[in-house]
Amino acid sequence: MKVLFIDTAHESLAKGLENLGYETVLDNTSSEQEIESKLKNYVGVIIRSRFKLDKQFLDAGSHLKFIGRVGAGLENIDVDYAEQLGINLIAAPEGNRNAVGEQALGMLLSLFNNLNRADREVRNGIWIREGNRGVELRGKTVGIIGYGNMGNAFSRVLAGMGVEVIFHDLKPNLTNDNGIQVSLEELFERTDVLSIHTPLTELTINMVNSEFISNFKKNIYFINTARGPITVTEDLVEAMKIGKVLGVCLDVLEYEKSSFENMFTENELPEAFQYLIKSDKVILSPHIAGWTHESNVKMAQTIVEKVSKL
Repeated sequence: MKVLFIDTAHESLAKGLENLGYETVLDNTSSEQEIESKLKNYVGVIIRSRFKLDKQFLDAGSHLKFIGRVGAGLENIDVDYAEQLGINLIAAPEGNRNAVGEQALGMLLSLFNNLNRADREVRNGIWIREGNRGVELRGKTVGIIGYGNMGNAFSRVLAGMGVEVIFHDLKPNLTNDNGIQVSLEELFERTDVLSIHTPLTELTINMVNSEFISNFKKNIYFINTARGPITVTEDLVEAMKIGKVLGVCLDVLEYEKSSFENMFTENELPEAFQYLIKSDKVILSPHIAGWTHESNVKMAQTIVEKVSKL
């Protein structure tokens, strides 16, 4: 009944598991090989995104009953193989969905009202009003791709903003609070602001590319708080240069490492990224949508609750 924490998590997660009768052990410093060598002693693993739990790793955990990921997705786990082994996979999107929705809205409002630029100018003694005239969100159509926990949460925070929310998801008839499910073709036709909330899968990697962007009838604003590799950055930048994409909010980057802890190993930044960091039409943050004090606690509680039902 021992559970190995490969990453740190809120203290309530370990306490909650201990209350269920498990013994918890933290080891967030040993190498992947060292972890594998002792994995047979554990029935559970708690991880964020430190490294990929592949076939070799899963085989080493011959007594594993569950893996809990303190986050929304499971892309760093070989899901199919884990399920073949009968390992329960637990994610916690219910714990940070509200934080993701609020972050997406905050980035969008900052972009629309030039807040980053205006703040920087005033701090430097520059007082420009006309050049910082904003755009109102009210009256726009927000198109959401991916309407699970995160997409639904974003639609909820948009309630009361005077926008129309439409969404496309592979799953039909989803329960929703504030959106209308449409075909992908209709979403291309009507969207003013596009927000991505899909997991990273074979279907979504490199999904937002030149061909995808060109399908939109209107010039659009783009938000990605999901996963960086969903977007082909070079294609996004080219669309910005010709005015097809009017502004961008990116909490995630194509260039992130799979651990989400760092970006680049090279000294020279990619040309497309250099464009992004120099543009006033771009809001960037370091994969912190969903990364709040409150969500830290709620994700821990979510995992404990799900483990208790195993």
